[in-house]
Amino acid sequence: MLTATLLVFAIAAVGGLILAAHVLRGKFAPWALSVLHALLGAIGLILLITMLVQGNTAQQVLTGFIILLIAALGGFFLASFHLRKTLPPKAVVILHAALAVIGFLTLLSLAL
Repeated sequence: MLTATLLVFAIAAVGGLILAAHVLRGKFAPWALSVLHALLGAIGLILLITMLVQGNTAQQVLTGFIILLIAALGGFFLASFHLRKTLPPKAVVILHAALAVIGFLTLLSLAL
């Protein structure tokens, strides 16, 4: 299940890079891509919750989950700017991306 989770988060990351590139250039990101990015992130978190509930998971799974959950909360904050038709602060976009990368790498460390 870890491999599937990593794949889902990797695909979400590609969308996230496109979204961040738009915002960092001072443009609004495509709404449909934002929704897809959020949906994939949610699926990844659900897969992690499933792994945690099943038990016998490494500490990195819990750590990665917590980091990615915080990143997801930041994503909701970013989406609130989109809904208000205002560009979000670039620092928040970078922090969201950094947390997501750290969470992903924490999970990836289990697969290597």
